[in-house]
Amino acid sequence: MDSSVTPVTMDNDHHRNSSKVSSQKESYKGGWSAAIFVIFVEMAERFAFYGLAGNLIQYLTNNLGEPVATAAKNVNTWIGVSAIFPLLGAFIADSYLGRFKTILASSFIYFLGMVLLSLSVSVIPVHSRRAVFFTALYVLAIGEGGHKPCVQTFAADQFDENNPKEKAAKSSFFNWWYLGIVTGASVAIVVVIYLQDNVSWTAGFGVLAGSLAVALALFLIGIKRYRRQRPTGSPFTAMAQVFVAAAKKWRVSETHDGRGICYEDERGGSHGQGQTKGYNLVRTKQFRFLDKAMIIDDEDAMSKTKNPWRLCSLNQVEEVKLVLRLIPIWLGCLMFCAVITQLHTFFTKQGSTMMRSIGPNFQVPPAALQSLVGFTILIAVPVYDRVLVPMARKITGHPSGITMLQRIGIGLFVSMLNMVVAGLIETARVNTARKHGLMDNPKAVIPMSVWWLLPQYVLTGIGDVFTIVGLQEVFYDQMPEEMRSIGAAAYISIVGVGSFINTAIISVVQVITSRHGNVWLGDNLNRAHLNYFYWVLAGLSAINLCVYMWIASGFVYKKVENDETREGKELEMEGYLEVKV
Repeated sequence: MDSSVTPVTMDNDHHRNSSKVSSQKESYKGGWSAAIFVIFVEMAERFAFYGLAGNLIQYLTNNLGEPVATAAKNVNTWIGVSAIFPLLGAFIADSYLGRFKTILASSFIYFLGMVLLSLSVSVIPVHSRRAVFFTALYVLAIGEGGHKPCVQTFAADQFDENNPKEKAAKSSFFNWWYLGIVTGASVAIVVVIYLQDNVSWTAGFGVLAGSLAVALALFLIGIKRYRRQRPTGSPFTAMAQVFVAAAKKWRVSETHDGRGICYEDERGGSHGQGQTKGYNLVRTKQFRFLDKAMIIDDEDAMSKTKNPWRLCSLNQVEEVKLVLRLIPIWLGCLMFCAVITQLHTFFTKQGSTMMRSIGPNFQVPPAALQSLVGFTILIAVPVYDRVLVPMARKITGHPSGITMLQRIGIGLFVSMLNMVVAGLIETARVNTARKHGLMDNPKAVIPMSVWWLLPQYVLTGIGDVFTIVGLQEVFYDQMPEEMRSIGAAAYISIVGVGSFINTAIISVVQVITSRHGNVWLGDNLNRAHLNYFYWVLAGLSAINLCVYMWIASGFVYKKVENDETREGKELEMEGYLEVKV
């Protein structure tokens, strides 16, 4: 037989034995004892990010003198860039540096950016302050680019999917991971924003820089406990090979001599190098035009060596299908992220106009209300994991209670409802200002408690528990193993592109409404029509939800063959090819 086109049993045995030895060497590493260090690192990074992002619009409007709409767009742009850079960081991690080295380098860059930010609000001359401040912001964005896509994936890698005990622990990992980073974000919003508003911006940013130094030290403390995945080379090359091979064989029938012969890599699992574990994907019927890439035609059968640009394995083809299936899900969640960006912009400006007194001498910083989202998540995640999932499991029989896509869809509905509620509350706020004759006094405190905003913050938190955690899980679980950093980056990029979409919506609304002489998003929120803007977002969210439901109804989840099915299939294929040769 020609070993270039048939499975090689001896190679399979050798690979399994090598994997067994490798797994024994790694058995003392990983698990919660390693993941906990990475969780603390992410908590510190989220502490720093939200300590900055949560109050950034206040600094831009009050200290740098930017108009509200301009400041909102600048905040959205920075958040968007910070969420787009992870695509580059993930590519570097998966292809060249590996996740550990990428996290280390990006954490150092992030720390330097925060130090520069602290200097920009203290020792930098006033005439240069704006330029240095924005330079520091985008240095932080570069650090985010390497940090965000790798940390969660690196932490999840500490749980061995072939170990039943660790696999069970991993099933709850994403819930508790999100709980940890929300804790870091909530503490930042309460503590750091108070320092920024009541002590100084220098003190607030200095605390953030210190937290990053502690995070870097913690990460290095756990260095001997980590399981590390080696970079496998560019996964985009392997994807391109599938498209090229399918294009070269577009005239080839899906059957060869009356029967289908599909090439299956003798290693099992990934096409990449350095894999320690094999996995075998089940052939699916979606994107069948790509199946031609794995058909063995006469030219392949005659060749002594396999040309990877002409013949690809079944796993390689199915991995490309996994990526293609996630693209519509990615698109279907953009509107959700366009909505949640209001948390850092217009929600905060609303709160700044309302009564915020607690006791005779304490004023709640308007940005501190974002901590309500964190507190909601701190309560909702355990309730979801320990109460709702077991209840749903009894009804549906699904191990997770509901599927990942159902979880995301519920969050999209909550997001739409959130904008409806926010619009109603803003209408009540404006009516109160009109009743008390404050329409033309934008700096006046409206006699309406800031706690009226509680529902929209709580709904934001509930939406995050469903959609954000669901996205984290689906873009980890449904991606090929060697592309999981890129999967994390793809999920994060939804937030970035959603921010850009929100900026575009603001710009369109400003242009259209200015033509009619009544700008919706003017600096005077009492005369603006922020409620109309929220209802526009609610309408767009409703349309988006309908599209998402249609996409999700046709989604095919990843299926992996068990060992018994694989061995029987290999014997059947090997026997058939022996007859043909």
